[in-house]
Amino acid sequence: MNQQKKILIIDDDTRNIFALSAILRSSGFNCISSIDAKEGKNLMIQQADIGIILIDMMMPDMDGYEAIPFLRLTPGYSKIPIIAVTAQAMPGDREKCIEAGATDYISKPIDIDKLILVVDQYLLS
Repeated sequence: MNQQKKILIIDDDTRNIFALSAILRSSGFNCISSIDAKEGKNLMIQQADIGIILIDMMMPDMDGYEAIPFLRLTPGYSKIPIIAVTAQAMPGDREKCIEAGATDYISKPIDIDKLILVVDQYLLS
């Protein structure tokens, strides 16, 4: 394993979870996942070894803009790196994600090399 800390992937599309997990696991990372922010928060409470969150910004019940502040209220996780993963790549979308509380932003389709660099950067800091 590259890191002891886990990566939590929150995405309502299980195909996206599968693809991200496969990429990250092949690089030596340990991943867990949830299909919505409420389930993700429960995982955060149950597992103290989550080091970074990758979150889809466009989910049906609670989108990423609502979910990021919700997740940051989890005791012990107020400063956790949260990376917005979104197909929204128009001017201003990155800034909107950062304003919502995301630490960083990755647009879809995902550049695998960039994803690995970003995850490494935040898990090592």
